[in-house]
Amino acid sequence: MEEKRQNELREFYHRQLLEDIIPFWMEYSLDRQYGGYFTCLDRDGSVYNTDKYAWLQGRQIWMFSKLYNEMEPRPEWLEVATLGVNFICEHGFDRRGRMYFAFTRDGRPLYKPWDIFSETFAIIGLAEYSRATGDVGILKRAQKLYWNVIRRVKRGDLSTHTVPKTREVETLAIPMILLVTTQELEQVSPAPRFSDIIDNCLQKILYLHACDEKKALFENIAPDGSRLDSPRGRCISPGHAIESVWFILREGKQRNDRKIIDRALQILDWSLEWGWDREYGGLFYFVDSEGKPPEQLEWDMKLWWPHTEVLYALLLAYHLSGEKVYWDWYEKVHEWTFNHFPDPQYGEWFGYLHRDGTSALYLKGSMWKGCFHLPRSLFLGMKILEKIEKA
Repeated sequence: MEEKRQNELREFYHRQLLEDIIPFWMEYSLDRQYGGYFTCLDRDGSVYNTDKYAWLQGRQIWMFSKLYNEMEPRPEWLEVATLGVNFICEHGFDRRGRMYFAFTRDGRPLYKPWDIFSETFAIIGLAEYSRATGDVGILKRAQKLYWNVIRRVKRGDLSTHTVPKTREVETLAIPMILLVTTQELEQVSPAPRFSDIIDNCLQKILYLHACDEKKALFENIAPDGSRLDSPRGRCISPGHAIESVWFILREGKQRNDRKIIDRALQILDWSLEWGWDREYGGLFYFVDSEGKPPEQLEWDMKLWWPHTEVLYALLLAYHLSGEKVYWDWYEKVHEWTFNHFPDPQYGEWFGYLHRDGTSALYLKGSMWKGCFHLPRSLFLGMKILEKIEKA
C-alpha cells in the first residue's frame, strides 16, 4: 500500500512540475526583448511590474539548468536559462563586482547591493548553467563570485542597516545560505576548502543557533551562541529552520554521518512542533519562543515556500530514518498544502494565505516569489520518492 502511494505521489509531482508549474513560468516570465525574467505576475500570469530582481534571476537560471542537467536535456530549458545568464552577466554587477538587488526591465540598476544573497543565487545559477553548457568562463565567474562572498562574510561586510557594535547579532540566514551555496558549487566543481566552510556552517547551525533548552532553532543569536532577549532574539522561522534541516540532512547523507543526521532530525521535530498551527493547519511564518507578540505583522500567515520546504524535508527525513512519524507528518502537510495553495483556474500556486488558509493575495509572483521553491521541491521530491520506492 505504501509503495503504491509513493508511486502515485511521484507521478503527481511529475505532472505538477511539467504540466503546471514549469509551463506557467515559461509562458509568462520570459522577457525575450531585454532578457531575464519577469517575476511580478498576477493571478493569470499577466505582468504587473516589469522590474527584475537579482535573487529571482539567479534562482530561475538554477532551476532550468538543473532540469536540463538532471531531468531531460530539453533545448527550450537551456534557452530559458541562457536568457537569465546573459541578463545578469551584462547588467548584474557594479564596478566592485557586487550584485545589484533590482533592475529596470532593460537592466538599469534600481537598488544598490546590500547583502550577499543576490550573489549566492547567481553563484548556484551560473555554476549549474556551466555544467549544462561546459562554459568554463561562466564557471570561473561563479567561483570568483563565491570566494568574494566568503571574504565578505569573514570581514563582516554584509551591508546591514543596523549598527553592529551596539548589539552584535549573527543571523541563521548566513550559515544557511553559505552551506547550500557551497554544496551546489561542490557538485559542479569540488575544491579542498569547501569541507572546512561546510563544517563551520554546520557547527553554527547545529550547536549555536539550535538551543536544546528551548528546543528551537533561533533566527538570531549573539556571536557566542547566547540568546538575545528581544523580539529579534526570540524569533523562530519554522520554514527557514526546516529548509536548513534538509540542507544538513543532505550533507549527513553525503558524509554517511549519523551524528549530523540525528541532530538535524531533532531540529526538524522541534520546528514542526513550533510551526504547526493546531487550530487551522499549515505552518506559521514566525513564532515568538516565549509566546510574546512577534514583531512581524505577517507572523500568522501561511506562505507557500515554507510548505514546499517542509514537504521535501519530511520525505528526506523518512528516507534517511525509516521512521513512520515523518511519513505521517508528510501526509498531513501534503494534504493541507495541496488543498490550499494551488490555483485550479489559472495554474501555479497562490503564495500568501491568511491564517485560515484563504488567499490574502492572488498574485503568482512578486519581488520575492519566483520560479524556485515550488519547482525545486517538486523536482527533489520526485527524486527522493523514487529512492524510497527502490529501498
